[in-house]
Amino acid sequence: MKQTPIRLGPLALLLTVISICLTILAILTFTTARADLRLAEKFADTVQARYELEREGQEYLARLDAGQETPPEPDETGVRRVELEHEGYKLHIGLTEDGNGGWELVTWLQEKTWEQDNTIDNLWSGSFGKEG
Repeated sequence: MKQTPIRLGPLALLLTVISICLTILAILTFTTARADLRLAEKFADTVQARYELEREGQEYLARLDAGQETPPEPDETGVRRVELEHEGYKLHIGLTEDGNGGWELVTWLQEKTWEQDNTIDNLWSGSFGKEG
């Protein structure tokens, strides 16, 4: 009985292409997941810093109500302004006296100064040799 040989050339080529595609997709998935993790950690740090500043502001108001904190002098509009800072974030608090020995909150604003990142890593400078 005569056997016909099985041709594995096209099948091997197809399996090779499929395995290369799956490898590339796995690498892309891994790098995307790592980038998402870094972004999530950065966002978590930002949220934690902002809530910490909120807590410090609430504690300041509690000390002010308890008489443990001396209020700042009023400005020309009669508002007493306090600025708290935590990890680059600032909380601006504006208070006025309510007439009953307490305080009325007129301003509660969080901000962070934006600083542009001018560093670009591995950017070609446009020259090939020694300058000069």
